[in-house]
Amino acid sequence: MNSYFDSPIFVKDGSRIVREIATLDDAIEFLDSWPDAHRDVIYETAWRTCCEVFDGHKPLSVAHAAFEGFARKAKILEDPASVMPWIMNAKSGGGLMTA
Repeated sequence: MNSYFDSPIFVKDGSRIVREIATLDDAIEFLDSWPDAHRDVIYETAWRTCCEVFDGHKPLSVAHAAFEGFARKAKILEDPASVMPWIMNAKSGGGLMTA
């Protein structure tokens, strides 16, 4: 399906990696890889909502909100303002940041 969100969501994936969740497919893939031991009601709600959007039963904005809520509750949500300068430097400077 690969429906793009209006704005990407940035999440911590491990201790040092930040992932950009830009599409519904990205969100579903991330949720699918979430450890079973950490799945709770918020996770289940986000998963179900993303699947309902994928099936065409709800608008894309609902999946964005559900995934963002899951990420916030799981304490993996990153502030886009703090991530974007790093991404821009990486794209323009070959992955190196200037001091």
